[in-house]
Amino acid sequence: MTTDEVLANVGPRLRRLRKEREVTLAALSEATGISVSTLSRLESGLRKPSLELLLPIAQAHQVPLDELVGAPPTGDPRVRAKPIQRGGRILYPLTRQPGGLQAYKIIEPQRTVTEPEPRTHEGYEWLYVLSGKLRLVLGEHDVVLGAGEAAEFDTRVPHWFGTTGEGSVEYLSLFGPQGERMHVRARPARPERQERPERPESPAQPERP
Repeated sequence: MTTDEVLANVGPRLRRLRKEREVTLAALSEATGISVSTLSRLESGLRKPSLELLLPIAQAHQVPLDELVGAPPTGDPRVRAKPIQRGGRILYPLTRQPGGLQAYKIIEPQRTVTEPEPRTHEGYEWLYVLSGKLRLVLGEHDVVLGAGEAAEFDTRVPHWFGTTGEGSVEYLSLFGPQGERMHVRARPARPERQERPERPESPAQPERP
């Protein structure tokens, strides 16, 4: 990845990090001393990131500076997931590029279940339960998924998912923006077998007298 590519990804990464923490531009501006307009231009890529801007943002979010830049170690494909706490959940990012398909490992501790508040937004989501039980409210459906079960749905349908209150739950979440569907394949597809050409029929033999 070139330096220009790393810098181009900083803006979307900053926006995603701020929204994950449910922080407004105004609140971040107050915490960092950076104007709202500068923060907005930085997130949209109209302002070139600099150490002077990134340091106070990293301090406000309490994350290492290299997480804001998102430059992976050269030649190392491993994703070093750093946990994010949000709404009582612990999220481990399994992807490191901003935008596009996002994958998370999510752990929800046992807690009292409140009345679900379904939400809608653009995108398509895929869930897979690793352990425990996950309650999914989707439109008129209210189901419980156990370990090894999966669900996928258009997030424009009112939805909510979380613990059933009977223990902790651990699951994977794959989310694609703008209605992008998930294509999950358990094993490589086998190549299609080529049909053998049919043998031409032998010409009919004349009947002997």
